[in-house]
Amino acid sequence: MPGITVFCPIYNEEQILTANTKRLLEHLEGLGCDFEVIIGSNGSTDKSEALLQDMASRYPAVRWFALKQKGVGAAFAQGVQMARFDKIVTVDMDLSIDLGFISRAAKLLEKDADMVIGAKVTGNQKRPWSRKAASALFINLARFLLGIGFQDYSIAAKGYRTSLAQSFLWAVDDKTFYVVRIAHLANSHNKKILEIPVDCLDMRESRFNLVHEGFYKFGNLFLLWGKTLLQGKPTKKA
Repeated sequence: MPGITVFCPIYNEEQILTANTKRLLEHLEGLGCDFEVIIGSNGSTDKSEALLQDMASRYPAVRWFALKQKGVGAAFAQGVQMARFDKIVTVDMDLSIDLGFISRAAKLLEKDADMVIGAKVTGNQKRPWSRKAASALFINLARFLLGIGFQDYSIAAKGYRTSLAQSFLWAVDDKTFYVVRIAHLANSHNKKILEIPVDCLDMRESRFNLVHEGFYKFGNLFLLWGKTLLQGKPTKKA
């Protein structure tokens, strides 16, 4: 169906969940198109799930699910399988990304884009310097190893044709590396990926252990590079 599915993964967001969901719904109502908001709790131990149940009973556009274990990639896969509409856009529940990205991505996906990447680097970003430095190192290494020259592989501010996301669900792991895998696969299959700048204001503490996250993401990047070499498939420059 033509319309927009907005997916938000959450982990222990009881303090901002209700207010930010209402803000997101108000923004989407102003777009003049059909939409739904799917919120996926992955391993939350606070009151988030009770709040989600309450909001789903009051707002027909809100759907939700809960996974027992923490894993944003697993939540994304579940959200894609639940999506009713032909475009899916991911945002973080803190709404740190400019919400205008949703309509911009939807318009591009409606035309001919298969994937839209919102890049904080080319927009206006206010984030801790340590996170910006780690992201820059990862982005440059991905460009060197995989030949994909995009500027952002974070979870938020990404748009997909739902059919594309569904076709690559086999490559989605339980954690956060799935964006790189999807971008790499889409690029290798000559899908059209567009990148646009997004503004970001995110100064709160990360929900991930940054040391563990660093080992995980950089390790998986080298593993993917090694697998690409073994398969003998040259990377297509993005």
